[in-house]
Amino acid sequence: MAWRSSGHSNEGLIDNLFKHGLIKSPKVKEAMMKVDRANFCPDATSAYEDSPQPIGHSATISAPHMHANAVESLLPYLHERARILDIGSGSGYLTAVFAELACPETGKPEVQAGEKARVVGLENIPALRDLGEMNMAKTPRGRKLLDSSQVQFVVGDGRKGWGDEKGWDAIHVGAAASELHQKLIDQLRSPGRLFIPVEDPTSRWGDQHIWVVDKDENGNVKKKQMYGVRYVPLTDAPPGTAKAEDAGIP
Repeated sequence: MAWRSSGHSNEGLIDNLFKHGLIKSPKVKEAMMKVDRANFCPDATSAYEDSPQPIGHSATISAPHMHANAVESLLPYLHERARILDIGSGSGYLTAVFAELACPETGKPEVQAGEKARVVGLENIPALRDLGEMNMAKTPRGRKLLDSSQVQFVVGDGRKGWGDEKGWDAIHVGAAASELHQKLIDQLRSPGRLFIPVEDPTSRWGDQHIWVVDKDENGNVKKKQMYGVRYVPLTDAPPGTAKAEDAGIP
């Protein structure tokens, strides 16, 4: 039903995705309603189409139904104390949706007094890191999340994750990896979940599949191949692009 889910507004797009079963949870619907896709697409006239859109640097903002599927898969791990890593954050759209789920405007009192959620968008191209932050800062809500440091955009090699000793409850990868990178699995908390598109090394046609990797409370890892997809590759930054250390990111 993805091809029938486009709308003329953000509300129309999200309503259609929900009506066609591509969004299943009311919580996911509410979060995606709060993040206007037009703020994250270079061409606002096509922002509400259920299709990927180019954002420059050979990158795209994925189709809304793919974003919905990723959020639905990770939803059990997007709680108010969650630590969420969005690799290949691109335009910053999905980072913002994750933040709406993990950093609600009216949080639980016991969470407000303790450890709060953290959402990090990771890019290997500084210009895309800047784009994500700029897009999120277009709204008062986005600026508040950035100012609080609950949401942060950084530069680094997504294949290595992001060096944080506390680990991540949820890791989303928005580009196709050549393999299930062990460093990402190692950085999952127990429990935790990784959602990642991976290239099929046996395919002559460059097939890719979504993999969901779960780590349970005891650290046991379970890997499951899901459905076929088409993502841009998770690679080095293009030649001549500033490295993470050149961008002032630790």
